[in-house]
Amino acid sequence: MSGEYDLDAGPDPATFAAGAAEPDIDEAADDPVYAVGVGPGNQEYLTPRGERAIREADVVVGFTTVVEFVADLTDADLLTCGYKDEAEALEEFGERVAAGESGTAVAMGDPNHSGYQFVGKVQDTVERHDSTIPVRVVPGISSIQLAASRARTPMEDTEFVTLHKSGDLESDMDRLAAAATTDERHLLVLPRPYDRMPGDLAAFLLEEGADPDLEALVCEKLTHDAEEIHRFTLEELADHAGGDGTEDTPFSDLVVLAVRQPV
Repeated sequence: MSGEYDLDAGPDPATFAAGAAEPDIDEAADDPVYAVGVGPGNQEYLTPRGERAIREADVVVGFTTVVEFVADLTDADLLTCGYKDEAEALEEFGERVAAGESGTAVAMGDPNHSGYQFVGKVQDTVERHDSTIPVRVVPGISSIQLAASRARTPMEDTEFVTLHKSGDLESDMDRLAAAATTDERHLLVLPRPYDRMPGDLAAFLLEEGADPDLEALVCEKLTHDAEEIHRFTLEELADHAGGDGTEDTPFSDLVVLAVRQPV
């Protein structure tokens, strides 16, 4: 991998992150870097283990909105970034942990649900500076788990697909279609702002032959004060398809789509 993270050139950072299991815990090894899921946006859903990793770090890195969510929990130096300066922030983070500082990277929700691209970038950067420092994931509570609770879709009966990532989505869309039609499983989907929003996904599923009367719930801003569950049939939700900007959808980027099969 390179510091530019060119997804068209490969490899996908998520593939890099999932390339091998984490090493065994060895108390004699160098202190690890932690990749912490901070929950869906409400500090009551941040796990105590994740909070400790943030509190004890010398340096914390992550997207600005995520770091701001936990900034009051730590005295660490905060390296914030967006997509354009992500590589630069991670490079400084890698240099500092290689020099002996303790480091924690933060991602919204749970890295195991949609954050492996970020985990892969963190791991690549840390390994390039010091290959002896392991990166360990501290799971969090995901909006997917909250949506499963709100929609009452047991995870063992549900297909989860994340579209909240860069790169090609063809195989992910194929999984969506198969789950909703051939397999007749519930769906939990993280849409991609703003070209694959809930209305677009509903229209796609209808084109693939899904039942237009399936119940579709758009779970928005879960655990926030402004949480709202929007209830549609799949056909009704498809009326909101089209466009690729904030003005083209009634929903924010903090949404999970749940599609329920008849019980």
